[in-house]
Amino acid sequence: MFPNFIHTQKRNPQTHLKDANMMWDFWGLRPESTHQVMFLMSDRGTPDGFRHMNGYGSHTFKMVNADGKPVYCKFHFKAQKIKNLMADEAARLAGEDPDYAIRDLYNSIEKGDYPVWNFHIQVMTFEQAEKWPMNPFDVTKVWPHSEFPLIPVGKMVLNRNPKNYFAEVGLGYALKVTSTLRTRFEVLFDRF
Repeated sequence: MFPNFIHTQKRNPQTHLKDANMMWDFWGLRPESTHQVMFLMSDRGTPDGFRHMNGYGSHTFKMVNADGKPVYCKFHFKAQKIKNLMADEAARLAGEDPDYAIRDLYNSIEKGDYPVWNFHIQVMTFEQAEKWPMNPFDVTKVWPHSEFPLIPVGKMVLNRNPKNYFAEVGLGYALKVTSTLRTRFEVLFDRF
């Protein structure tokens, strides 16, 4: 499914023009994408920079605690303040300053206005996963908070800018936390 979705984000193979029909065809034929489309096409899809948006780990990860007991987890990063752009302002910035969000983040950190996210996890035991009526590894599903409440873990504070973005940030698979193991969901395997 992931390679098919990626093809919908590319240009039309015949005209080499952007083609919204490809994207909407994919979404229309895959109702499991509705949740993501609702985020993307609502005000939440136009955050006023990276500092003012929540972050979610779409995939389910296996973590191992200090006692060696593994559990499945979902990650949630809750912004201190959600702030979104109006559609006309988002369109203007996309054309005039496509690096707006990156610049805002960098400049805020540089002047000491550090962005903070509250970090929460949802935890599902292996036993719960076996009995759960849906696939807990399906990125199109949300674990209900009533069944798997958010557990506060701490805060993520970005308190310095990288000196070398490519070495310190850019998809550094070697930078992964050792107690976090790879997901079982097949979509993520396409990225390794």
